[in-house]
Formats: sequence, C-alpha cells, structure tokens
Amino acid sequence: MSNDQTVTIAALGGRGDGISETQGGRVFVPYALAGETVQINQDGSRGALLRVIEPSADRIDPECRHFTVCGGCAAQHMNDAAYDLWKHGIVETALKHKGLDVPVDELINAHGAGRRRVTLHVAISKGKITVGFMEARSHRLLDLDTCPVLVPELENATAIARDLAAPFAKLARKLDVRITYSDSGLDCDIRGCGRDIDLNARLDLADVSAKHDLARITVHGEMVLENRQPIVKIGMAKVVLPPGGFIQATATGEETLARLVLDAVGNATRVADVFSGIGPFALRLARNATVHAVDGDKAAIGALSNAVRFTQGLKPLTTEVRDLVRNPVHVTDLTKYDALVFDPPRTGAEALAGEIAQSDIATVVAVSCDPATFTRDAAILVGGGYRLEKVTPVDQFRYTAHVELVAVFRRG
Repeated sequence: MSNDQTVTIAALGGRGDGISETQGGRVFVPYALAGETVQINQDGSRGALLRVIEPSADRIDPECRHFTVCGGCAAQHMNDAAYDLWKHGIVETALKHKGLDVPVDELINAHGAGRRRVTLHVAISKGKITVGFMEARSHRLLDLDTCPVLVPELENATAIARDLAAPFAKLARKLDVRITYSDSGLDCDIRGCGRDIDLNARLDLADVSAKHDLARITVHGEMVLENRQPIVKIGMAKVVLPPGGFIQATATGEETLARLVLDAVGNATRVADVFSGIGPFALRLARNATVHAVDGDKAAIGALSNAVRFTQGLKPLTTEVRDLVRNPVHVTDLTKYDALVFDPPRTGAEALAGEIAQSDIATVVAVSCDPATFTRDAAILVGGGYRLEKVTPVDQFRYTAHVELVAVFRRG
C-alpha cells in the first residue's frame, strides 16, 4: 500500500527538516519549507519529499548539483532571510528549553571565502577509489568532484585525496583524508592505512606532493614529508599547525569569534583561556592582558607555546597541558583571574561550569559549537549567580544545521 500523501509544512526543525502536524503525529520532511504544500512518501515520522505542490516564496534553486543526495548540506533551498531566521531560531529555541531568558543578537554571517578545512572519506574497492561525503541518511559514499562551500584553494581537494589514497589501494578499504588550507599551502593528514608505510608508498606520496605543491603530508599525525611548515597567522603570531590539528572552519569565523571574545573581556588584565587549542583567543588576548592557556591536546599547546616564543609585543602568556575531562580546572585554580574564556568541544564543559559557578571571576565568555550543551552549562553558571548578559550566534558552517555562539556572563 502506498504511503504517499499531501501535507502542509508548519515549521522548520533544528536540522532543517520541514515539520508537518498530521493526525498521526509529527512528520519530518527534509528539504521542505514552512508554508509549503508538498507530496511525500511517509515512513513513520519521516517523509521523503516527492513533489512541491505549493512552494514557499523563500524557496530558491540550490547552488550544488549534489544537493539532497550529498549529506553535507541541509539548507541550500532557502533564501538568505529564511536561512538566517532558521539558524537564529536554533539558538533561541535551545535557550528557551532551559528557561534562559536572554535576547539573542542577530546571526553573524562568517562564511567568508569558504571553509579552509575538509575531511574527505575514501572507499577503495577493486582498484576503484571513491572520494567524497556520505549520502544523506545513508552509509553510501557519494563520489564528489568539487564542493562549493570550500575556499577556492581547496577546489581540487577531492582530486588530491584520490591521489593521496592511491598508494594505499592494496592496504586499506577505507581512509579519511583531512586537508587544511594554511597560509603556506595545503596540509594533508591520511588516516586508516596504518602508521607503518613502506618506501614505495613514501615515494608515491612524494610524487603527489610535487604534483599538487603540498606543504606537508602526515599519516596518522606522523610526518611523511614536509616542503613547508603549514602556518596560520593568529593576531601578531604565526602558528605552525600540528599534524591534523584543529582550526576554526573559516578564517572569517575565527576572526568574528575572537572579536566578540575580546569585546566581552574588555579591560580584564588576568585572563584564563580554557580549551585554548592553538590559541585563536589567547594569542589575541595577550596583546592587552596576561593570559594562561589550558588544553588537553599536547600538540596544540606545543604549537601555541612555540608561537609565543617567536612573537614580540605580547604580555606574558603561559600554557598548561591538562586533561580537562578527568582533571577539570578547580575553583581554587581560578582565584587569580578576572576573566575566563572557554571553548569546549561539542560535548560541552559541564564539570568546568560547576567550578566556575563557585568562583568570583567577574566575566566569563563561553564559545560553543553546540547550543544544546551550551544551555546545559549556561544553566549551571546562572544557578551559581552569574547573569547571562548576551548571546551572539555565528554561522561559519554554511548550509548546515551547525551554528556557533558567543555568550557573555557577568558576576554581580
């Protein structure tokens, strides 16, 4: 029996799916927009979009021919106004669910020139190399030629990944190739082939490096060859990226987040930067304040420390490697600071929030890539007497359901 039916879309969900309220309950329809009448094939609470009968005025043609097949993008079909409203609503809804009553600033577009890092999946079968992203709601790998959300320097990323995978065609069935655009060229890290690679593979990789003028190639984070150190400029400093190291998705995104952090910290003279990474905030804060940067990633802290040694004009910036999950910063460690910045991974910083809530730090700035875990941590700070002053959403993951934010908390 056919499950085809016609429904009206009432609203957009947090993942970009259209939501229809039917007699049988809510149905989520990917790629449908609020106000549209659509024909779907329903399977439980999911509806596959078959046809748009009455389109929304917000509907536009997608930029990429792979849209709806590739699982990388969720929202190429809506105009800018609808898109901004949707992403703003993701943050606003998360705050309301936790009872946090604070106005949400307008969404800041931080797409810039595009994403400067990408992780491409590689499948090898019978000598054929497939490179791309997973198909939407599938375990199948979509073979890609290019991706419109990447910086122009990564236009050939899929071709580079194919060439990097070729030396391992007989050794592995699946690989991940991470390619990062740095100021000095492309940094490539290959995973899934094992750490021990033979001389022939190394020679082949050298040929690939020469063909594409790559700055560095690593395998599971271990050096294979380096023509140039991959460097990113952060404030006044030049930081050598650790192999496979993390940087913000777009250069504009990093600059935007840093500007919001610096504005919030203001005239603070002693600042802690927890989950500091390679120092996108610490290195900028240290122009005007004494900074202590803490992170569990030894390589990231090493890169930050090295950058500090070769940068003039900074106030004292100290670093610490610390497992922030097993050994979170304690309230007694926080007495010396008048401001604290934390930018945790997607899982948030529940333990740290509990310690901050007991402290007397005047200003706390939270940077988050997950509104849900942020609101959990924010509720802990508010419960400890902090006032949530403002929340600013920042969008550097164009067309996806990911949205970042910067939140400012004040004591007293």
